[in-house]
Amino acid sequence: MKTAGSASDTLLVREDTGGVVTLRLNRPQQLNSLSESMLELLQHELDAIAGDPAVRCVVIAGTGKAFCAGHDLLEMRGNSSKPYYQELFARCSRVMQSLQTLPVPVIARVHGIATAAGCQLVGACDLAIAADTARFAVSGINVGLFCSTPSVALSRNVSSKRAFDMLVTGRFIDAATAADWGLINEAVPEGELDAAIARKTAEIVAKSADAIRYGKSMFYRQKHMDLTQAYEYASDVMARNMMEEDASEGIDAFLSKRRPVWKR
Repeated sequence: MKTAGSASDTLLVREDTGGVVTLRLNRPQQLNSLSESMLELLQHELDAIAGDPAVRCVVIAGTGKAFCAGHDLLEMRGNSSKPYYQELFARCSRVMQSLQTLPVPVIARVHGIATAAGCQLVGACDLAIAADTARFAVSGINVGLFCSTPSVALSRNVSSKRAFDMLVTGRFIDAATAADWGLINEAVPEGELDAAIARKTAEIVAKSADAIRYGKSMFYRQKHMDLTQAYEYASDVMARNMMEEDASEGIDAFLSKRRPVWKR
């Protein structure tokens, strides 16, 4: 285990195991709210991971009773200027986009509550597995603030009407509802959460790193294209993927009825 940042700074804990990096938000007394320092450390780690071929999967987790309660409202109220808020939300948005542009899958490990920017963090991850006791909300409206930036991630995971309902009421939904609506992939008993994460990361690590790298980038880019453009782009990516050693190895292994041996 190693800690992100300096030895005295434990806001974010990084754990590396077999190609899987877990980034654990570590402000349990503040329900892991996203302070400026937390966002800075997250960005630093994501930038480092983006250039590290040894990393195969990333897990975002929380310490203590909650996954993440969103932005640090106390810190925000202590810096009440528009330029500060613009910079803060831009920084948070960059972190969320960095999760999607990483060449490896990112999984949210959710327990307790995921509210406002914490719910945004869940939506920004490629996959999400939650304890069945977890709850989700974009609750800024309850304090007079529409969750505008969280709405971007939320509306790309659940239908418009469901997202808007959450945004204008601030109400919580439970893990079963979050799974049914598509905000998370699955809800499991709280005591089985780590095992479910381990199974999913093992499935990912067992696959070709090159194929996943091609696929993740293609998946998000094609979503913003019209149908013809999407097929043209996907066809080109798939052709390039076919030229990789892993594709030849995987197909030969399938035809020979043996397990493939990936480059890494």
